[in-house]
Amino acid sequence: MTDPHERNPHGTLQRDWFEDVQINRTAAERRAAMIATGRTVKKEHQAAWLLRAIQCIDLTTLAGDDTPGRVRRLCAKARQPVRQDLVETMGLGDAGIATGAVCVYPTMVPHAVKALEGSGIPVASVATGFPAGLTPLPQRLAEIRYAVEQGADEIDIVITREHVLLGNWQALHDEIGAMREACGEAHMKAILATGELGTLTNVYRASMVAMQAGADFIKTSTGKETENATLPVSLTMIRALRDFGERTGHRIGFKPAGGLRTAKDALAWLALMKEELGAPWLKPNLFRIGASSMLADIERQLEHHVTDRYASADHHAMS
Repeated sequence: MTDPHERNPHGTLQRDWFEDVQINRTAAERRAAMIATGRTVKKEHQAAWLLRAIQCIDLTTLAGDDTPGRVRRLCAKARQPVRQDLVETMGLGDAGIATGAVCVYPTMVPHAVKALEGSGIPVASVATGFPAGLTPLPQRLAEIRYAVEQGADEIDIVITREHVLLGNWQALHDEIGAMREACGEAHMKAILATGELGTLTNVYRASMVAMQAGADFIKTSTGKETENATLPVSLTMIRALRDFGERTGHRIGFKPAGGLRTAKDALAWLALMKEELGAPWLKPNLFRIGASSMLADIERQLEHHVTDRYASADHHAMS
């Protein structure tokens, strides 16, 4: 495998890599259920896994009433996601625990960049007519370029679901390729909106096309669909990126988003990554979790680990 930090250089559509693939939903659901119910970690091991989950979170605010103040508060939480007394009790006061990134709308990027200056935490921006992605392509590309100009390190783009539903793979590939070019040096995450793709077979094929077009990450959902990240969908996408890696030698990252709210969710997805792909995919350069409310529950579980008592949920505010 190549250096996991290397950009995905691919740009050629290879239909034979995916057109004959069929995903058995029952088998995927069975495998996902085994991971969700059959893998547990306890005590110190659980605390370590939860700390790793924090480092992989894209702490996110994508609300219509976002303000610069809300973004600044979110960035402060990204810098110090766990109360200092808790990390010091765990002997990690100097470990520099922080989230994997902060994700905002393009107009909020400058505020996030300023608030995170010197932290090393990247700023991610959604773009391309998020969440529907149905604005004309020139406007979507202009939005990417705007976010990059404002300082975004990563761009979360949304695909046109119609191309997947109609099997128009060349159009999907060309669209994502144009978005990748507009990203420049910023890493690109391709949001597939899997809850709107109909079948797991479509999820696999869309994943493969996105990677062939140059996506550095593939991401499940916008968080705005009726069905967002699920373990069977995530398993399907992970198998696609594993197949892509075996063919090309390149590691592509994965980001589940939407519907992940609890520490238990974090542990399930970490177990999925570990079992399907191995330890390298348990780091933020290859694995991100799109969530915000999850962080409060993780911090609550870590407080229980330290004190053997559960605090009320409002004791761990996001800001």
